[in-house]
Amino acid sequence: MKQERTTLEVIAPTVEEAIARGLNQLGLSQDQVEVEVLDPGSRGFLGIGSRHARVKLSVKAAGEPPVEVASTMPETGALPQVEEEGVAESGMPLGQWDEQKAVEVARRVVGELLDRMKVHARLRVRIQPPQEENAQSVVWVEIQGDDLSILIGRRSETLNALQYISSLIVSREMGVWVPLIIDVQGYRARRERQLRILARRMADQAVLTGRRQVLEPMPANERRIIHLELRDHPEVITESIGEEPNRKVTIVPKRPARRL
Repeated sequence: MKQERTTLEVIAPTVEEAIARGLNQLGLSQDQVEVEVLDPGSRGFLGIGSRHARVKLSVKAAGEPPVEVASTMPETGALPQVEEEGVAESGMPLGQWDEQKAVEVARRVVGELLDRMKVHARLRVRIQPPQEENAQSVVWVEIQGDDLSILIGRRSETLNALQYISSLIVSREMGVWVPLIIDVQGYRARRERQLRILARRMADQAVLTGRRQVLEPMPANERRIIHLELRDHPEVITESIGEEPNRKVTIVPKRPARRL
């Protein structure tokens, strides 16, 4: 079948997303096109000053060999999950760490990153004891100041990126993985309360209607709050569906709708 459109240019937040959108529009698989990256785009610094990627897809003639396009874009988000083999997803080993030293390193690292972003703020760094059985202590960094919404970003993307980068730097300096959470003027605590209320309300809706409720896309740390809030609920279960960054929590009723 002859293709009416032999080339297509696509703009998207990342190269991978641009390619996926182009393939969807053309109705072709990746081995049926040649991909030229016209502009790889830029995430800027912690998402500030970012630029979209631009790619061109050219439909191949029949019989041309496939071309592999490798992914080079890193992911950012909340704290990386820890694997059972004793190594954090970042590649850092797990183990004991000096809490006082970790506090000092975290204060310096986060302070230097904020200076690079030209953000003037105050830092309060403390150790948060384990909140669950078999959990680790966490270095908690509270950022306080005026008009710090730029540090949160859409769906807390900037805050999660700052937290992830800070965690990597602190852990490399410590030589062991150090769990670290960054909050901005109590945002995470407020957001957690909102998510817990949302979880209970949507669970009630699922029970009442007998239909699964699909929540908005959330980062991993926020999905975890929903799962934990409803893990002991007698009438619903929760599960995550989709791919990052659009992964969502669904709340599924265990029984049909109640009869009114």
